[in-house]
Amino acid sequence: MSQVEESITVNVPVRTAYDQWTQFETFPQFMEGVERIEQRTDTLTHWTTNVNGTERSFDAEITEQIPDERVAWTTVGGDVKQAGVVTFHRIDDATTKVMLQMDFDPDGFVETVGDKLGFVKRQVTGDLERFKSFIESRGTETGAWRGEV
Repeated sequence: MSQVEESITVNVPVRTAYDQWTQFETFPQFMEGVERIEQRTDTLTHWTTNVNGTERSFDAEITEQIPDERVAWTTVGGDVKQAGVVTFHRIDDATTKVMLQMDFDPDGFVETVGDKLGFVKRQVTGDLERFKSFIESRGTETGAWRGEV
């Protein structure tokens, strides 16, 4: 298992950052390689990704969700093995630190080499930077799910 930890400070309140993160179907707008996410139930999402020409589909289950604090997930079934958590930390009324931790199991030689070369870390850093641009340019979330898991 490999692990990546990254964080970014966004210039929006905690509630805005958290509420946007619960809108999984918008992830393709700021996550490179994510083609589509379907929210199937309150706790189950179906992902379609395409990274360097390799398309994958998998399900992820939300294992913990606490409004304005954290969202944790793990993949279920399939070939993709990962789990993670994103947490939201209030800096002040208009600023939030978003921290992402993810454990993943590279599949095969190419993914293992890519992991060793820092590809996943750079991918996560870029995704968080695009999330920052996305939410700050909007100034408000596209929706919200305030339920608790």
